Amino acid sequence: MKRFIVASAVVAIGIATASAAPRDRTIPPEATPDGEPVSCIRTINIRNQSVHGDSVIDFHMNNGKVYRNTLPMSCPNLGFEERILTKPTNGQLCSIDTITVLQPPGLSQGATCGLGKFQPVKIVKAPKG
Repeated sequence: MKRFIVASAVVAIGIATASAAPRDRTIPPEATPDGEPVSCIRTINIRNQSVHGDSVIDFHMNNGKVYRNTLPMSCPNLGFEERILTKPTNGQLCSIDTITVLQPPGLSQGATCGLGKFQPVKIVKAPKG
């Protein structure tokens, strides 16, 4: 009897997951500029980041702001791995700095790529329905 319940739960989870339309992580969410681009952001204020493909990273700040960084050149495997290593200077991440893609096994270092300016943006919410 226990096996049937567990199997039913697994099937139900599989169906729910399969029916949810996955979002293409390589396409950044629509956003509108919210001020002038800046050269640096303070790392202590970064809450998290979202990687979109091989050339766009959204930095979500503690105060709710989002800074979109569009890399000047595509960074190999960034969109696939979605993990980066930064080496900030003086507590800031700047457009003259680089990111390094982290990849398995053991999170070895992959491509190192330059950053662009940090454009403050407002993410456009997708309509519900």
